[in-house]
Amino acid sequence: MKALGTASLIAMAAVAATIAGCASQPPVRFHSLLPAVSSAAAASAPAATAPLVIELGPVTVPAAVDQPQWVLRAGDDSLRVLEGERWVAPLRDELRAAVMARLAERFNAVDARMQPGAASGWRVRIEVQRFESVLGREAWIDAAWSATSVATPVRTVACTSHLHETAGSDAPSIAAAHRRAVQRLADQIGERL
Repeated sequence: MKALGTASLIAMAAVAATIAGCASQPPVRFHSLLPAVSSAAAASAPAATAPLVIELGPVTVPAAVDQPQWVLRAGDDSLRVLEGERWVAPLRDELRAAVMARLAERFNAVDARMQPGAASGWRVRIEVQRFESVLGREAWIDAAWSATSVATPVRTVACTSHLHETAGSDAPSIAAAHRRAVQRLADQIGERL
């Protein structure tokens, strides 16, 4: 009987430890590359001109960061996966949405999916070659992008962007630095079209 009591106590202790372990996990925080909508952004919308029609293809990202959890470079040059910090959507989708939102805000762009049969516009492709965060220092985005006009004569623009933003030592600061870098990427694309 005593052996059964000890086994029960051990089992109950294991269950309690498991429950306590789950309870001590910090909550997962989700981040977005899309900026919060503000009335100032709405007020700075471009005047009513013909919309810039853009077909923004899928954005590619390096395999190392193509996951919900954040991958950060530490000061010793090692990589750390932060389980508790995640993008709200797949990184490639976040990048696409953030670039399109900035183009709409600043350049009166519309998604070609909303303008079927548009006779003019651009097909844009973005290949992110580096999406890196260094805790307490910086956020980097290096991307090769191209834009091809839909109308004739066909015109193609191909560029690379190397974007660097300083960042603080907390996750919201790193997310903000990447948001600024993505906005600069969209600005560089919009200015060339």
